[in-house]
Amino acid sequence: MELLSNSIHFPLANIILEMLLVGAANYVLEPDFYIMLLACFLQAAWLGHRQFIGKPMPFIGNLVGPAVYSLIEVSLDGAEFWEAPHHQAYWVFALIVGSLQQIQLYLPKIIRVYVLLAEHLARTSILLVMYAIFEWHEKPFINSIELFLEDESHQFVSIVIGLLGLVVGLGYWSAQRYLETLQETAAQLRIYSEWLLGRDLLDQAVSNNQVLGLSRKQRAVLFMDVRGFTAWSERQSPEQVVSMLNQCFTAAEPICDQFKAIKVKHTGDEIMAVFADPETAVLAAKQMQQAVQNILKPYDLSAGCGVHYGELVEGLIGGEKLRSYDIIGDTVNTAKRLCDNAKGGELLVSEPVFLAYGEDELTLQRQIKMKGKQQLFSAYLI
Repeated sequence: MELLSNSIHFPLANIILEMLLVGAANYVLEPDFYIMLLACFLQAAWLGHRQFIGKPMPFIGNLVGPAVYSLIEVSLDGAEFWEAPHHQAYWVFALIVGSLQQIQLYLPKIIRVYVLLAEHLARTSILLVMYAIFEWHEKPFINSIELFLEDESHQFVSIVIGLLGLVVGLGYWSAQRYLETLQETAAQLRIYSEWLLGRDLLDQAVSNNQVLGLSRKQRAVLFMDVRGFTAWSERQSPEQVVSMLNQCFTAAEPICDQFKAIKVKHTGDEIMAVFADPETAVLAAKQMQQAVQNILKPYDLSAGCGVHYGELVEGLIGGEKLRSYDIIGDTVNTAKRLCDNAKGGELLVSEPVFLAYGEDELTLQRQIKMKGKQQLFSAYLI
């Protein structure tokens, strides 16, 4: 991008000029052609790298090309190199363009457009200056600006090139504005997408949209909700309720990130998080419960938590116009029931989690009667 939008402009005009003066066949056999290409490629690489790392230095960068070209050519041709007006012009335009680009970094948008127009006027002036140098070589008597502009065709070329510079500058400014708007919109959409999918899942979906398709997976599902929330919230304003919930969700968020939760969902006072394995889910549940408990203690509230591991279906669910990434299955329902039966401060897990996490750290706590299940369900307290 940098090569085509900046670094090759003067070198391209210089190459055409040299070909017209000495002949194209002769010029490509001389080192000058390849030195000029090397100079502009090195400049483009340096400027592009600085832009990529977010530390642009356009003034110094625009001097890389003429510096490389001059150093090599002077070592070959000596001081005679500086006698050629197009060699001097290379430095002049590099200084002008580099200065104008550097200034734009520090100006507000409303003023920057005028400097941008000046920059593009300078760029198109490369054509006019190189044309004037060519005319001087062909007609040595045209040795001043006044004599050059006496020719009506030269006046025409000068006016058209100047106007083209302004038009190109305005077009570039307009394109930059649209690009900035698109970048801001894309950044905002990514934030919204991360809220819905989570950062890891979003990154996977960008490179492979099949990741979002419905599929059966073995997952550990964690539920946590606030005990006594309904009664407490009836005595509070909606703003106070939301403020407390947001504190809980904010405390849980870095823990979900730390343990790479596949899916996180908030429903009222409830947090659901999905993990790849039961061990990770239990570790996350312990830390999450402690973090949320610190938030709830001043309100005389507590949180119960349940974890179950098993097969479920996950992926995009919904119609043609509205879909969401969610999980469905008995595993989800069982984790929810475990959470419902956990008292404040308790973490109840199912037998598959019990077997995976390690029996030494768990104690058989109670048999639970779950809706939709005929037999009692064994729950284990951590």
